[in-house]
Amino acid sequence: MKIARHAKILELIENNDIETQDELAQKLCEEGFVVTQATVSRDIREMKLTKIATERGRQKYAVITGSDTEITERLTRVFREAVVKMDYAQNMIVIKTLEGMGMAVGVAIDNMQNTEILGSIAGDDTVFCVVRSHNQAAVIVEKLYRIIHTTK
Repeated sequence: MKIARHAKILELIENNDIETQDELAQKLCEEGFVVTQATVSRDIREMKLTKIATERGRQKYAVITGSDTEITERLTRVFREAVVKMDYAQNMIVIKTLEGMGMAVGVAIDNMQNTEILGSIAGDDTVFCVVRSHNQAAVIVEKLYRIIHTTK
């Protein structure tokens, strides 16, 4: 079922400008797949989908393709361009993004493979990351700000 659903997701995002998880879930339901938003969120993460700009200045889901280096550079660019601000409290980091870019930033964070981050949850414009300690949170936020301020 999962393989068929993933294939349908690829077909749907290829043929439609799908901007939100809810919109993707609705299209999947129309195609006979009973899914929750949580399932769609997991699928997006597993399939490494990201949001890209459309010609109309909106966002849509797309498949990340290319070599690992190209993917890393693209995700770093997404992170750099989409993050508005970051802060932390205790062992939780809150990353605010441009509207609709939370999931893309979440994918970028996950692909950084930072072992200090225990896990992350991405919404429309916010990403929450949990780390082991308050001290690690401060260090990670500093590292993430360096990524944003580094130019090629």
